[in-house]
Amino acid sequence: MFSLIKKILNSKNDRLIGHYKRQIKKINELESKYATLSDEELKNSFQELKNQVQASKNPQEELNKILYQSFAITREASKRVLNMRHFDVQLIGGMVLHEGKIAEMKTGEGKTLVATLPVCLNAMLGKGVHIITVNDYLAQRDAETMRPLYEFLGYSVGVIVSGIYDDSHRLAQYSCDITYGTNNEFGFDYLRDNMKYDFNQKVQKEHYFAIVDEVDSILIDEARTPLIISGPANRVLKNYEIANNVALKFKENEDYTIDEKNKVILLTESGINHAEKLFEIDNLYSVDNAILAHHLDQALKANKLFKKDKDYVLRDGEVVIVDEFTGRLSEGRRFSEGLHQALEAKEGVKIKEESQTLADITYQNYFRLYQKLAGMTGTAQTEASEFLQIYNLEVVSIPTNLPIKRKDLNDLIYKTEREKFNALVEKIIELNKKGQPILVGTASIEKSEKIHDLLKSKRIPHSVLNAKNHAQEAEIIKDAGNKGAVTIATNMAGRGVDIKINDEVRELGGLYIIGTERHESRRIDNQLRGRSGRQGDPGTSQFYLSLEDPLLRIFGSDKIKNIMDKLGLDDGEHIESKLVTRSVENAQKKVESMHFEARKHLLEYDDVANEQRKAIYRLRNELLNPTQDVSHKIIENRHDAITMLLEKAEVFNDFDNLESLCAMALEDFNVTLDIQELKDSYQKNNNFETLIDEKMKQIYDKKMSILDSQTRIEIEKLVYLQTLDNLWRDHLYVMDTLKTGIGLRGYNQKDPLVEYKKESYNLFLELVGQIKYTTIKMLYKVQLKTNQESEEEAKNALQKLNNSNQNLKTNHENPPIFKKKPIRNEPCPCGSGKKYKNCCGMSGPKKGVFAK
Repeated sequence: MFSLIKKILNSKNDRLIGHYKRQIKKINELESKYATLSDEELKNSFQELKNQVQASKNPQEELNKILYQSFAITREASKRVLNMRHFDVQLIGGMVLHEGKIAEMKTGEGKTLVATLPVCLNAMLGKGVHIITVNDYLAQRDAETMRPLYEFLGYSVGVIVSGIYDDSHRLAQYSCDITYGTNNEFGFDYLRDNMKYDFNQKVQKEHYFAIVDEVDSILIDEARTPLIISGPANRVLKNYEIANNVALKFKENEDYTIDEKNKVILLTESGINHAEKLFEIDNLYSVDNAILAHHLDQALKANKLFKKDKDYVLRDGEVVIVDEFTGRLSEGRRFSEGLHQALEAKEGVKIKEESQTLADITYQNYFRLYQKLAGMTGTAQTEASEFLQIYNLEVVSIPTNLPIKRKDLNDLIYKTEREKFNALVEKIIELNKKGQPILVGTASIEKSEKIHDLLKSKRIPHSVLNAKNHAQEAEIIKDAGNKGAVTIATNMAGRGVDIKINDEVRELGGLYIIGTERHESRRIDNQLRGRSGRQGDPGTSQFYLSLEDPLLRIFGSDKIKNIMDKLGLDDGEHIESKLVTRSVENAQKKVESMHFEARKHLLEYDDVANEQRKAIYRLRNELLNPTQDVSHKIIENRHDAITMLLEKAEVFNDFDNLESLCAMALEDFNVTLDIQELKDSYQKNNNFETLIDEKMKQIYDKKMSILDSQTRIEIEKLVYLQTLDNLWRDHLYVMDTLKTGIGLRGYNQKDPLVEYKKESYNLFLELVGQIKYTTIKMLYKVQLKTNQESEEEAKNALQKLNNSNQNLKTNHENPPIFKKKPIRNEPCPCGSGKKYKNCCGMSGPKKGVFAK
């Protein structure tokens, strides 16, 4: 069945390639025409195409019409400026990218050059084209390499890298026609933009067209981790040390069990009793002690599941995450939910305060902001269904320019890791004697350093490339294809780099790739293999495995172990067969399937939050827009606030609770109401709203009359924005808490996702109501001065907010967040003396979202 599906997909791909080849002929027919033009004439021809596109009523359609001319001119310009002529297969790649698809092109096929074709074409619209890469080194390298070509054709080039957070610098880079950068930087800039208080300080303008290099790494591998901007959550830091001390006293299988496959630790009954004794508490899972239970869970994970120099490193007294897929240090990122603090307690370094989410988004939802999205990689077909399902991106496999000569040998499997490493070192010595360059790929820093020690003991000269010495990456990679070179590298050497060899090395058989273990994803293994055999070069790849490798130990089939036991292998002997290789691939497929479910699960939950995020950010943009007048929103919000005020006071078309209504109106809005007036108004209008609205309007207009119209608008916007941001952050905290515990609903035969959607929708309605009510409340309570003083105050407040980009303190006027929601008639925990339903338990109107 699988082979039939594969055959169908391959035939479809072949038809597409045939279609593109017919288009290539039309591009090639133009080559002689543009080759005869001078540089100035070539530039003018390209400018004419730009003018044609920008003058068109349907620019996107016009781009498709001029594709042949644009590609032909770009190729000619590249020949002159870069001394590089696009191959026919690269033209196919360019067309695939322009159509918003994924171009799967093998390593060494020149994906960086391929991108110039759709980039130069789509940049004609003047909306900006973003090229996203996996790290700063590649972003800078590609931008500098291609800059002469882009500038020849009249385009400006920008680069966004980590470490430079000056808004004016970033704005200048994003304002260029073409901007290179990493996925992290683009995503975080989007979140930061939506925390700013000045429209002119937003750095990203449009999300028109993005080309994602190494698209599988960014949209698949890293998609399980959302982008999060966080602030301090004011937790007790001592609890992490206490929980760590308790965890160290626990014994496996007695106090807890480990599920390595799902990376979960479960406490036994004995463990719970032991924890209660050590914590000196009666019930570990009571509401009061829930935080200790959480800390203990994270402390056990930190000590038993997370390994130093594999999952993280210690650097300058700090715990720094090692990216699982790239092997690079994830600067500035921290594990969430207290895990990072648990690791800091484990390693005995300073524990930094836990944080709460202030803004977040998944990579999936960030990249779906783009009108047109495309990607390039050497390995995408294994995840083709996910690309289509999640991103609506079709994968097109593009043939190589020259046939691949690399030999991919069967895996060698040993019983123990010791035997595997001994055999691996012997192979390196054998190859090194004849001068054939070797690249040894490892899955962790720890393993790369272990091999480093073994080679050092054998006095084999070699280089090590891992997250600890990433600064030398370019130099190490540059020399990795030289005769006699031995390079040990983590996954970071598998992405976006070319290891070039000379004729002497070709005679020796090219670059020899040795994998020390299979990665959980087949694509990572294929990336490592792809370092060898570029552009028709010879090469060899082989993986050395052992039954002690994590993948085989946790997910591998028992078939391999049974075969080895039956053969009765001596120490140092291995087995090698296609059956074994298939068993390993089946184990990888199991893991890939699990990871797909995890990404899908994350996205399903984030899709719920995403609709809320878009509504909030849309409102923020309206408030930040300098030309937007918010007076109509203030009026609509006042009407809704009056309705909520009546609900809070429980006044329902009768004369009950009018005293309570008057007290609340005075307390919340500084509005004095007279009970007799209210009764008279009700007799006349059959409602209380008319009188209250008239009174509030008079008070508000009188207060604002001392301001000119512009200052009034600025103050209204500032108050609205502050209220929106404070309540949105509180809402994100509640949503995080909800998501953490929602899985338990499954034990009650309820679908957690359905329950999450219901609960989050109700929470969002409450948020909308609170934003409206609190905004009006703050506007009525704010004390105004003269025009000049008020204007100066507004400017200072805006400047202060922009400098910090986060106003973390929850205003006293905002409803507090409670760990346990009180019952309606209980006293409100905020200390007001009122019932919860009449104070912070006020609910918003059950209708729509924001007033238009």
